[in-house]
Amino acid sequence: MEELKLANDILSNDKFKSIVAHIEELESDRIFCHHDMGHFLDVARIAVLMAEEEKITVRRDIVYAAALLHDIGRAIQYESGQAHEIAGVAIAQDILEECGCAKDDITLIVEAIRQHGNEAIKDNNDFSGLLYRADKASRKCYMCNAADRCHKAPEKRVSTVVY
Repeated sequence: MEELKLANDILSNDKFKSIVAHIEELESDRIFCHHDMGHFLDVARIAVLMAEEEKITVRRDIVYAAALLHDIGRAIQYESGQAHEIAGVAIAQDILEECGCAKDDITLIVEAIRQHGNEAIKDNNDFSGLLYRADKASRKCYMCNAADRCHKAPEKRVSTVVY
């Protein structure tokens, strides 16, 4: 099995741990989807399966790193209104650099984070499109207790288990 050193380095990173704890605190009363370790790992595992099915060549450690970091800008979004995809770019880059990630890999991961909310890339057969699709597929709308209050249009909700 491929080693996930980068993912484990991210999990050990103090900045990452602090920001994830802050997001959890900010979402403590949230009735909708949470952006926590369960979500991050769901996105990673779904993306690995999708990559295999779609023949997208990307290292597993890159997939996990992007999945762990893709929502890292949520706290800034909640506090200032800036889109989390944009707010998370600099934070993710800092964490990846602290973890010794190669510059080319940082570029790939950060671009996927920047684009993961951009519906225009949903069909792209590349890493950014993959992260977008995995993030959306990870949602469990079919068992959400707050579905009647959700802002997502019904056609954008995940109504069945696919992965």
